[in-house]
Amino acid sequence: MSTKTRPNALPNPSIPDSLSRLIERCRDADHQPPFSDGSLVQLRTGGKTLLELDVAAAVYSSTEAEFVVDPSHRGQGVGTRLLEQILERCDPSVKIWAHGDHPAARALATSHGFDPVRQLLQLRAPVMPSAVSDASITGFRPGVDDDWLALNARAFAFHPEQGSVRQPDLTQLAGERWFDPADFLLLRDGDALVGFCWLKIEDSIGEFYVVGVDPQRQGEGLGRRLMDAGLSRLAARGIRTAALYVESDNMPAVALYRSLGFTEFSVDIQYARAPQAG
Repeated sequence: MSTKTRPNALPNPSIPDSLSRLIERCRDADHQPPFSDGSLVQLRTGGKTLLELDVAAAVYSSTEAEFVVDPSHRGQGVGTRLLEQILERCDPSVKIWAHGDHPAARALATSHGFDPVRQLLQLRAPVMPSAVSDASITGFRPGVDDDWLALNARAFAFHPEQGSVRQPDLTQLAGERWFDPADFLLLRDGDALVGFCWLKIEDSIGEFYVVGVDPQRQGEGLGRRLMDAGLSRLAARGIRTAALYVESDNMPAVALYRSLGFTEFSVDIQYARAPQAG
């Protein structure tokens, strides 16, 4: 279902002020924040490292990186300098995200031997008034519904970011300004947790942060039930635009979202170098 390396719409107060200000400037210029929620959580917990130049910044681990240049200093070689510093610090197999399929990002990637290896679609749809009610769907209870972690791991065993979420990550996310447990919808069949729809509401956009279904219950229409419940929740909160991210090759999920009126808004690209022979 819907998941991604998510751009963080608002800077987190626990990260350095200089990075917060850079994120704000880039978000305003690009309409697409430069770093994912997951990367910023890992930055705070020590899983990733911050590399700052005067007018640019990167968040990276040995195998994955994201970086951005201040909009007023682009086209001056800063991105090249920063990328080369990242490559000195990371494994040759490092994968790099470009949030927004910008021509400059493509050109920089190509100049250093990187090719696109993964494509993430951001889809959006209008939120219509709704009276959908499903008694089996309830809000998340912190400290009680921690069986969500096990379901999330099963549902996204194939996914390198979402499938790796653990209790410290959940604790960090629950501390975000946007977090509301009533927007974290859980679907139970008796005592068994079989699906979830986690919403992230900031400003006037309601994001389907992640939607997952127990792999053993796929094909039963649970995903559509969760999407309907999420849209109903957004409508009740006065949100008129819904957004979500989905892997471009996840054809069942893309088909479901398009059937609900979602259309393409932007594209994120992950780049990697081809393995060297020998």
